[in-house]
Amino acid sequence: MSNIHPSAVIEAGAQIDPTAKVGPFCVVGPKVVLGPDVELKSHVVVTGKTTVGEGTVIFSFAVIGEIPQDLKFKGESSALMIGQRNRIREHVTMNAGTEGGGGVTKIGDDGLFMAGCHIAHDAVIGDRVIVVNSAAIAGHCVLEDDVIVGGLSGIHQFVRIGQGAIIGAVTMVTNDVIPFGLVQAPRGELDGLNLVGLKRRGVARADITALRAAFQMLAQGDGTFHDRAARLGADTDSDYVKIIVDFVMGDSDRSFLTPS
Repeated sequence: MSNIHPSAVIEAGAQIDPTAKVGPFCVVGPKVVLGPDVELKSHVVVTGKTTVGEGTVIFSFAVIGEIPQDLKFKGESSALMIGQRNRIREHVTMNAGTEGGGGVTKIGDDGLFMAGCHIAHDAVIGDRVIVVNSAAIAGHCVLEDDVIVGGLSGIHQFVRIGQGAIIGAVTMVTNDVIPFGLVQAPRGELDGLNLVGLKRRGVARADITALRAAFQMLAQGDGTFHDRAARLGADTDSDYVKIIVDFVMGDSDRSFLTPS
């Protein structure tokens, strides 16, 4: 209890690890679980059926676990699950899931959610994801590991962003983005590969060369985008190229951004 400020409102039923810290004027709802070393700065609201993983820090005026902004939501039981060591900055909103989307919004580990960004209902966010200031991730989106979404960008509902992709600032993304892709322009164009991100992660030169060749084949080969991806999968030995192929051949409710 020494870690909970006397001005905080902790509703009956909330589960707070003894090592967690709750700052002044916070509100913690009755179904909330705060794990070890979680910290809520001042004026944070955590509500709903929300679990916050070890070491996550939530900054002032964030509202975490509220009901979804979806008119189909009728009060059904749903949840928000936040992983470990996330940094959730000021004024961030993260909503619980809906029955139509599986009932759970999931946030992975080691993410950075900058001031004012929004994670909507039923989104699935991977590990080490960065969502920059005032970006919005719509309902049912999937952001795989190591994705970066630039400031003031919007991701359309049901869109998938493949691992290691980067979305430039002030970009609207309405279709799926292949792993390691680089997307920019106001109406989201697939403009190349995230070469800077690949190099920072220490990806071998041979794999980067294979990815470049694969991107050219996807851009200029014969047949449909799926046809090109299928041929690519049959011809490559690169694990990184296979990640792209598996992503393209997977299930989706959207079309793909294709190389210009």
